[in-house]
Amino acid sequence: MDSTLKQRLTDDMKTAMRSKDARRLGVIRLILAAIKQREVDERTELDNSQVLAILDKMTKQRRDSIEQYTKGDRPELADKERAEIDVIADYLPPALSDAELESMINDAIATSGASSPKEMGKVIGLLKGKLQGRADMGAVSAQIKARLGA
Repeated sequence: MDSTLKQRLTDDMKTAMRSKDARRLGVIRLILAAIKQREVDERTELDNSQVLAILDKMTKQRRDSIEQYTKGDRPELADKERAEIDVIADYLPPALSDAELESMINDAIATSGASSPKEMGKVIGLLKGKLQGRADMGAVSAQIKARLGA
């Protein structure tokens, strides 16, 4: 059974082909190729949460590339990566506001009973599924670490 997110990607790929939107088509093909590769490697059909994990990873890779291209004085390549992030973002759930994120982190710390940086894993374990595609987990980790007094 096709997951709804994969079906939406496939439908959007066809639309991009018809409208000759080469940039969008290229990014959607990259996403679908990454999904297909993982399905073949794991011999399984990915569900929406697994597809979101792939989209998250692709976004993070592009953010890292933007940082490298900016340091290397290659603004045209950084702009290309930003454009790809914009297309990928269309398939991610809306980002959480700072207040929502802070509230979720506080709740997870309270629920887990974590009181030191050694217990960060418990907090992240509670949050990971809820934050998939909605927040940068690197930034979330930094916030948790700060709250737990690292």
